[in-house]
Amino acid sequence: MAIDLKLFRDILAFDSTTGSEGPLADFLEKTLQAPSVQGWDVPEGGRNLLFSWGVPRVVFCTHMDTVPPYIPPKAEGDVVYGRGACDAKGQIAAMYAACKAMEAEGLDGFGLLLLSGEETGSWGAKAFAKTAFRAPYLIVGEPTDGKMVSACKGTKAFELHFLGEPFHSGYPQFGSSAVDAFVDFVNELREVDFGTDPVLGATTWNIGRLVSDNPQNVLSPSLRCRLYFRTTFVSDAMVTEEVRRIISGYHAKIAEIGGDAPSRWFTVPGFECAPASFGSDAPHLSNFEHRAICGSGSIRFAHRDDEHITLAELDEAAERYVAMFKALR
Repeated sequence: MAIDLKLFRDILAFDSTTGSEGPLADFLEKTLQAPSVQGWDVPEGGRNLLFSWGVPRVVFCTHMDTVPPYIPPKAEGDVVYGRGACDAKGQIAAMYAACKAMEAEGLDGFGLLLLSGEETGSWGAKAFAKTAFRAPYLIVGEPTDGKMVSACKGTKAFELHFLGEPFHSGYPQFGSSAVDAFVDFVNELREVDFGTDPVLGATTWNIGRLVSDNPQNVLSPSLRCRLYFRTTFVSDAMVTEEVRRIISGYHAKIAEIGGDAPSRWFTVPGFECAPASFGSDAPHLSNFEHRAICGSGSIRFAHRDDEHITLAELDEAAERYVAMFKALR
């Protein structure tokens, strides 16, 4: 099953960094062919699209936005590089190829749902969940090495603000550094045992958006950052309690800024499965009775400067989607 390489490269040529998906959505709405094409503007920006062949029983779904920075496409033999190659514009190409192949066979009862805003909070998915649309099965395309995701880690995010007392760095005893408090907090957090989940493994966390712009010879009066957890079935209930317990010992402020619980996902018998540590739109698409996650390419290359996918992987994905549909109809 051959992927339309020109269409794939045209999709990659759009800079659809989250918040700027509009032109790509317009292009896809005009270019992709289906008996029914619907579009909805999303309040936070962008547009959701649904292409339908009959009344969909199975809906293939992925997102149009990407993380920054934009990286233009290039091809080297069978390998296609560029921002979104596997996360998730390659999924668009493979899913559309599957839909057109099934249409050529005279099949119907399926759809292709393309969403905005997945990378920064799934606001396109949240908006679509408020529509009246319902269907039994959803298959979300993310780079999973062709395996169906049996379970995914959850997420928890916190905004932290450490406060200090600025003073000349030659006399630190007369002030206090927000940076020092942050370092001590991180060291305490590293000592917490969040347990090992038999399905999802270890809990991990990362720090981003770190800002403390004091001069190098002045103790820092302020440090802000985001703390982001990937939680498991074992740790999800304890993460917030532990973070709040530790930070209570510091002159600091904390705000919870959302997240998802770890989840188990629907799988189709006969297809290889594995757990995953990333998030997706799936938790927010409550319009569907059964939700699955499966796609081509590897998460190891998503969000990297060398993001890529092979045409062979996309062809295999399209064939896999057709097989899944036939197993579920």
